[in-house]
Amino acid sequence: MNSIAIENTESTHEAENTALIILISCIATIGGFLFGFDSGVINGTVDGLKQAFHSTSAGIGFEVASMLLGCAAGAFFAGRLGDRWGRRAVLIISSVMFLLSALGAGFATTSAFFIAARVLGGFAVGAASVMSPAYIAEVASARYRGRLATVQQIAIISGLFCAFLSNYVLANAAGSSTGVLWLGQEAWRWMFWMMAIPSALFLVLLLAIPESPRFLVVKKRKDEALAVLERLYGASAAKAKFDAIDVSLSEDHHRPRLSDLVNKATGKLRPIVWVGIGLATFQQLVGINVVFYYGAVLWQAVGFSESDALLINVLSGALSIGACIVTVFLIDRIGRKPLLWIGSAGMAVTLGLVTFAFASAGLDANGKLQLSGSMGVSRWLPRMST
Repeated sequence: MNSIAIENTESTHEAENTALIILISCIATIGGFLFGFDSGVINGTVDGLKQAFHSTSAGIGFEVASMLLGCAAGAFFAGRLGDRWGRRAVLIISSVMFLLSALGAGFATTSAFFIAARVLGGFAVGAASVMSPAYIAEVASARYRGRLATVQQIAIISGLFCAFLSNYVLANAAGSSTGVLWLGQEAWRWMFWMMAIPSALFLVLLLAIPESPRFLVVKKRKDEALAVLERLYGASAAKAKFDAIDVSLSEDHHRPRLSDLVNKATGKLRPIVWVGIGLATFQQLVGINVVFYYGAVLWQAVGFSESDALLINVLSGALSIGACIVTVFLIDRIGRKPLLWIGSAGMAVTLGLVTFAFASAGLDANGKLQLSGSMGVSRWLPRMST
């Protein structure tokens, strides 16, 4: 009996179109890449925004943070829209929004237009951050679903790195982020326009991948679901996969709702829900987004030139990718919690030092922040350009 089960499992695995599953999963993770790129590109454009829109410090802060308004809305509505229109459809809509946001932010001549473009991009970020991992989870086989889902995080960090690298190259080519580059346009505008390339690629590739088979089963589009499952897992396994999805959907005989998070015996939220909420909340509150959004400004306040500050962002992004890759190899060996402890301790120490350095800083004759010799670059590091 066991030998028969093993043979069936092996034949099922042999029939799987692994290359196709990995390919379409990688296409879905481009949404994560754009998430990172859209978050990181703003880092090198702050001086350009000040010059173009004559914004106050508060105005600049809102222009930089405006994307997060769209993120919240996109993440909130993505699940409902995905259940109504399909995972692939929502990803296609988000790719169009990414493209329009990239073009609009670069062409913006007023602060209001720029904010509108960034909010639109933020909506795409929120939608993609929900739909990309959901699509991967519903397409990939259970035996490597976790590894493919992890690629989403690597894609986000890779997007940040590419945004930092693009900003550095463009600023160097123009002499500064506010210098004129191609077609008589400033470099900071081209930083946003660079995002149009992966956005357009994302849109084109999404048109070639199938809809999630789980969504098709939910919508009772049996023939389409079976056709997709046959492409992914082979004709012999398609019917079994279809039945398994159908059974999983019919167990509770109702659509998922918020009340499912409550333990009916105690009337309280399930403990694992609090753990998830806590991790998600503290991940956002640690302060790393300040470094992602204002890294160039912070490094210049320490004493580096704009070019050196942008280069440090590139090095920081590369280090983040390395940390993600190391985590992928260690997560199944040492577990999730030790890695969370190590990461949390590292963030607490390093961000605490950054906070102390800037909190103890003074102001120069022009009212600009000036770190002391012990905290700034003048004592600890030579100029990178010298």
